[in-house]
Amino acid sequence: MSGWDEGAVYYSDQAQFPESGTDAAAATPSRHTILRKFKEFIRNLETDKNVFPYRESLINNPKSLLVHLEDLLAFDAELPSLLRSSPSDYLALFETAAAEVLQSLRLKEQGESGEMKEPETREVQILLSSKEDPVSMRMLGAQYISKLIKIAGITIAASRVKAKATYVSLVCKNCQSTREVPCRPGLGGAIVPRSCDHVPQAGEEPCPIDPWIVVPDKSKYVDQQTLKLQENPEDVPTGELPRNMLLSVDRHLVQRIVPGTRLTIIGIYSIFQAANSSASHRGAVAVRQPYIRVVGIEEVNEASSRGHAAFTKEEVEEFKKFASRTDAHEVIRSKIAPSIFGEENVKKAVACLLFGGSRKNLPDGVKLRGDINVLLLGDPSTAKSQFLKFVEKTAPVAVYTSGKGSSAAGLTASVIRDSSSREFYLEGGAMVLADGGVVCIDEFDKMRPEDRVAIHEAMEQQTISIAKAGITTVLNSRTSVLAAANPPSGRYDDLKTAQENIDLQTTILSRFDLIFIVKDKRDYGRDKIIASHIIKVHASANKTSGDSRTAKEENWLKRYIQYCRTECHPRLSESASSRLQNEYVRFRQDMRKQANETGEASAVPITVRQLEAIIRLSEALAKMKLSHVATEADVIEAVNLFKVSTVEAAQSGINQQVTLTPEIKQAETQIKRRLGIGMRISERKLIDELARMGMNESIVRRALIVMHQRDEIEYKHERRVIVRKV
Repeated sequence: MSGWDEGAVYYSDQAQFPESGTDAAAATPSRHTILRKFKEFIRNLETDKNVFPYRESLINNPKSLLVHLEDLLAFDAELPSLLRSSPSDYLALFETAAAEVLQSLRLKEQGESGEMKEPETREVQILLSSKEDPVSMRMLGAQYISKLIKIAGITIAASRVKAKATYVSLVCKNCQSTREVPCRPGLGGAIVPRSCDHVPQAGEEPCPIDPWIVVPDKSKYVDQQTLKLQENPEDVPTGELPRNMLLSVDRHLVQRIVPGTRLTIIGIYSIFQAANSSASHRGAVAVRQPYIRVVGIEEVNEASSRGHAAFTKEEVEEFKKFASRTDAHEVIRSKIAPSIFGEENVKKAVACLLFGGSRKNLPDGVKLRGDINVLLLGDPSTAKSQFLKFVEKTAPVAVYTSGKGSSAAGLTASVIRDSSSREFYLEGGAMVLADGGVVCIDEFDKMRPEDRVAIHEAMEQQTISIAKAGITTVLNSRTSVLAAANPPSGRYDDLKTAQENIDLQTTILSRFDLIFIVKDKRDYGRDKIIASHIIKVHASANKTSGDSRTAKEENWLKRYIQYCRTECHPRLSESASSRLQNEYVRFRQDMRKQANETGEASAVPITVRQLEAIIRLSEALAKMKLSHVATEADVIEAVNLFKVSTVEAAQSGINQQVTLTPEIKQAETQIKRRLGIGMRISERKLIDELARMGMNESIVRRALIVMHQRDEIEYKHERRVIVRKV
């Protein structure tokens, strides 16, 4: 019985006036009870033996406390449902509980005069997190107002940080009495009373109506910032515009989010009266704007590769088993755009682009990109846009845009003036929103040159720097670029040099790791196979669309790419490095030799960037097999891929085509007969005359090109007139 005489206070929870209370009042526990439960939860929740995570967390970081709703549910089943139903009331209670627990956990402090005193209470911000699935932004309706919700999206704008008053200090202009009025959290304001409750003495003037003046210096403030959250592109239904939602974050959540970040947030769906509502809504007192007051942010960072990156054990085993197969590269290639016939090398390049190389951060702060950029250049109807559409579907994050309809600001970032606060803020464009994924740009050649320059920096440095309207900043755009373009004349013309066919600047071409020239070859056997393949695809289209297997395979490839990108970061082996060095030097020598022979530099430069490109390709090929080392075999494969794409593009065109056949020599003699030295003739007339003699037009054109290269003739009047030189 020794425990009884300790000076402790024992009490039980009993309603004070039980007979007057209704059943409803008895059903919801009192605020004091809930406050006690919250305090017990923070103090006493044990995960393992003698491990108190929330107590430790409070001591280590006294400003904020991250609470998992699952832990709260395990501790007391009632608390989460109360939090969900009326979060604004109970969150404030939770924060009070956390502040009181923190005060009791801390030691007494020595005051200025030397005596020990209780530590002052500090505010603690409670942040919530839960594992439930997010709600779609389109589903948010009136039934969710003042409830706890979880939604996902991309932030497209962030405002500056403002100071928001929590308590407003008021002073009466007549009797100078002061009072403090609490402010509603979020975007709500304070309710200032209309009258002063001071009782006037005899002969004293009574306080008028609305006597209160706000004293800003004595009010208490917290930081607040507004964000704009837009639906994830993959969640937007076809033909609809993406919805966006206003978010309000305060205290320790401010300035944590930059535009372009993917988030999952937990917040309270609230409403506010918009100050600058349109004239039609000015009289409508009952119409309010919705916004979300954020109480927890889960940043879906790049490491988890955006999206559900939690892989089950079975999946991981299946992936590893697949990676150990000898024909892994072939199987992956066969899964890339299966409806397109042939184009094996392009498919291999697209696979490398989807898997990507390894990003490296050097000790001196330089970052080397790991993303692979591919350009498809060539004739119409060679399935270039189909590849782009396939990549958009398969890549974990992808943005599809067309060259003609994209401006520089739309691709990088634009500065927009906020209509309500009149201040400027940034909105990220396609390259920022696809951070960590792929940007597919169709009709790349139709872009205006000044817009094309805007993506130079994004393709090599992988950042977008902005200095507009007083905003100077750098945004991340760690994206791969897959671009499709047509030659200037629409078709690839074998009678023109590579320079004339590839009408893009060297600066942008050197940023592409692989450049494919896709030609529509006229070949009887090949045409027959392609025709039967396309007819088969059209005939069996409806059967496969209902088949769940194809959808499952697509999803499998997406998941496998995601897994490889997160788990595997290969590096080159010693033997592969030396092999690569020799190959690169040989490429440079070949190009120099070609330049000396033809007398002009190649259209596609072979620079150090191309060496880095082969390294990235080798790493991507190793990543497909989940290998952490890129071997010599990977380098050989990457070099072969590089040869059939970029090197072939550099050597394509008329330079290698014109071998002096007897027909060309004959045409040359005929031209010289008709065209004396110093004479001029219309090209059309000359070709018609020789055609009458039974000569092929293309042979005559080739002969003219050879003579032009030898500097025997020159063109005038927009290449319509030929002049024989001395």
